[in-house]
Amino acid sequence: MSDLDRLSRLLAESSDPNNPSPETLASLISRLSTLAVVGVSRDPQKPARRVPSYLAAKGLEIIPVNPNASWILGRRARPTLAAVSEAVDLVLLFRPSEEAGVLVREGGERPERPALWLQEGIRDNAAASEARSSGRTVVQDLCLFKAHRCLRENRPDPIIPRVRAGESSGGRGTGPRR
Repeated sequence: MSDLDRLSRLLAESSDPNNPSPETLASLISRLSTLAVVGVSRDPQKPARRVPSYLAAKGLEIIPVNPNASWILGRRARPTLAAVSEAVDLVLLFRPSEEAGVLVREGGERPERPALWLQEGIRDNAAASEARSSGRTVVQDLCLFKAHRCLRENRPDPIIPRVRAGESSGGRGTGPRR
């Protein structure tokens, strides 16, 4: 199955039929370097911490936005999205849908015009429509971790059996070489 097929299947699980195409998502994800993560959690067991942690481990720069924390993931947390002075490629939202509209609008006002990603289960159709009509890329109700893993370069390598010294890897070779 191709990367785009995997993304298509994932998109079919989202409740927003207006999400970008698999091709657009693949391009967006492959170009990411710096993300502002609004609502990143201090609790390492929550998705709002595990997803940014995974992305940081993949080499992406994560700027945590959480008014109740000073440091998260070894990085200085910002109290608000407006307090993020660095340019970001993507604003990733881990806040309730009721708060999403304000945050989508705030992200949409950033001069670098980042894409806006509302994590799985989070939607605000009016704010998303408004941002899309102004030319912004908006993704709703979709897990960035799952989408990132759909791309071949981000999946773990398959487990390849290792041959120990003194064993054969050919023929019926399940035992030691004689």
